[in-house]
Amino acid sequence: MCAQVIVAEDDEKQAELVRRYLEREGHAVTVVGDGLAALDEVRHKAPDLLVLDVMMPRADGLDVVRVLRAESRELPVLMLTARTTEDDLLLGLDLGADDYMTKPYSPRELMARVRTLLRRSQRSAGTVPDPDPLLSVGALTVDPVRHSVSVGGRPVDCTPGEFRVLAAMAAEPDRVFTRQRLLAELHGFDRYISNRTVDVHVMNLRKKIEASPRKPALLLTVFGVGYKLTDPAKGARLAAQ
Repeated sequence: MCAQVIVAEDDEKQAELVRRYLEREGHAVTVVGDGLAALDEVRHKAPDLLVLDVMMPRADGLDVVRVLRAESRELPVLMLTARTTEDDLLLGLDLGADDYMTKPYSPRELMARVRTLLRRSQRSAGTVPDPDPLLSVGALTVDPVRHSVSVGGRPVDCTPGEFRVLAAMAAEPDRVFTRQRLLAELHGFDRYISNRTVDVHVMNLRKKIEASPRKPALLLTVFGVGYKLTDPAKGARLAAQ
C-alpha cells in the first residue's frame, strides 16, 4: 500500500531516518519541522498518516493532535517523543493519538507500527487488512506490534534492547547482521555506546530462546562478521538433501 505520510520532526537526522524508511516501503513522504507547518500540510494534502514528534517549535505535537481532533480529522497519528513517563503517554493517547513510541526507537519497529495504523485506516474505509506482521523463524515468533516474543508457544520476557535486536534479525532470517548494524537498530543516532552492548544482548537472548545456550541453534555467530537468526530445521533439511 502506497500512502501519503507527513513526518513532523524538528530533529533533521531523525526526520531523515524516518523519511528513508518510509520511502523504502513505497510511501510518499513530506517532512516538516514544526507543529504549525504540520497542521498546514494536513489541511492541504489530506494524508493517510501523520508521524508526529511531541517536542517541536511553534506548536508542539500535543497541540497539533488537539487541533486535528477538534477539526474532526480522523487521520492516524503516530507520536514520537523523548518523554517516557506514563502521564505523558496517556495524555497523548487521550488527546487522540493512535499510537506512541519513545526515543530512541528501532526503525523496524516504527515501520511495523506504521503498517498497522495504515491497515486500521483501510479497515475503517471498508477494505480488508493484511494480517498482523508476525515474524517467525523456526519455533521463534516475534510480534513487533504487541512487543511480544514466544518460542514454541512459550512466552519469553525480553528487555527493550533485546527485543529490538531480535525483531531486526527476525525480519530478515539468515541475513548476517554486523554489530554496527544492530547498534543502529538499538539506538538510532546514538554513537556513544560500545559494540559490547550487542554481544551482551545476544548472550542474554540465547539464555531465553535457545534449548542449549552454549550450543545455539537459532541465534548464530558468524565469526569475524556478526550474528544471524536461522531456522535450525531448515538447515537440517538442506543438509539431508
